[in-house]
Parts: sequence; structure tokens; C-alpha cells
Amino acid sequence: MLTVHHLNNSRSQRVLWLLEELGVPYEIKPYQRDAATMLAPPELRAVHPLGKSPVVTEDDVTLAETGAIVEWVIERYGLGRLAPPPGSAERLRWTYWLHYSEGSAMPPLLLKLVFGRLPVSAPALLRPLVNAIAGKAQASFIDPNLKTHFDYWEAELGKSEWFAGAEFSAADVMMSFPVEAAADRAGALNGRPRLAAFLEKIHARPAYRRALERGGPYAYAD
Repeated sequence: MLTVHHLNNSRSQRVLWLLEELGVPYEIKPYQRDAATMLAPPELRAVHPLGKSPVVTEDDVTLAETGAIVEWVIERYGLGRLAPPPGSAERLRWTYWLHYSEGSAMPPLLLKLVFGRLPVSAPALLRPLVNAIAGKAQASFIDPNLKTHFDYWEAELGKSEWFAGAEFSAADVMMSFPVEAAADRAGALNGRPRLAAFLEKIHARPAYRRALERGGPYAYAD
């Protein structure tokens, strides 16, 4: 059976959701973040050398990287569902969003998270200096970059109801984590009603709710 190595509050929630949408049987092997560092536990390195989540295993297959997992699941279990027809303009757009979600959208959100935590983790004497540096980095580079991405998402959702076209697809599953993280960390929904509607719609999907029931608490779903 397909096993999802699932880390709490992580990208692996999307894999559970995708499998619920497709009705694919699976089991979960849960892992918890370190409460102090928020890093994945070392046990994940026994599954994959990078020690990251998600990882899926089935028979002789061990696969990491959410986008790769999504493509593999769609190819193996999709039966034409949650992906536009090959060769169509929508399929090209679908492929774009699958890769954009991690390749372009997540790096500035990670920078936002890291620079936001830097002052808290700095020694007390250095905290004012670190706070000033982190604030300048966010104001001059990270926040403008994020605004560009957020405005782009809002505009693209003005072209069609979902990211890859008129129909809900795995592209929306992939984009859920960047949008959720952006709403939580950077106020992405402010003044962007289409993004807010996107989150409201995906959070209301029965398969999304089932994935939460199976995967456990997930902060971004609140």
C-alpha cells in the first residue's frame, strides 16, 4: 500500500489531500517537528537521505519532492482526473503551476519566515542590530518581492476560477501551501478577494476536510 511519511504542519498535507480527492487507499506514518527548532525529526533520514517530508513509499518506490509526488500520483492513479488533457493549453498551464509553487513561490516565503525569526533567536545584546538588519531586508527586498507574487496570483485567478483553468486540478493542490503560508505569514489576502475566495473554496472541499481528519492538526487550515 502507498505510505505517506507525513510531517505535521508541512507540505505533506497536500499529498494526503490529493489522495483523498482521487480516492486512493493509503496509510500514514506520522512525524512531529522538534518543538524548539521546528525541524523534522532525524527518523525521516532513514526514509530519504534529506530527511524531509513529504516522502511516499510503495513497493520499491521511494519518492520525495511534492511536485514529483503529485505528478507520479496523477500518472499512476489519476485516470484522467485532476489534470487537463495532455497537449492542451490548460495542461501547459497546469505543469507551470505545479513547478512554480515550489520553485518561485516558496523561496521568498521562506525568507520571510527566516528573517522574521532572526531577531528572536539572536543574543540579547545583538538583538537591536539583528532586528534592524532583518527589518531592512524585509522592507527593501522580501516584502516587495512577495507583493509581486501575490498580485500575480490574484490576477491569474481573475482569468479562470482555478489556477490551471475552469476546473479544479492538482495545480490548485500544489498552490494551496504557498497561498496558505502567504496568508499566515505575509497578509496575502488583504485587498485580494480572489485569493481569499480560493482559500475558502479549497478549505470547504470534503476531500480537504478528510485529509485533515487523517493527518491531524494543520495550522494553515484555521
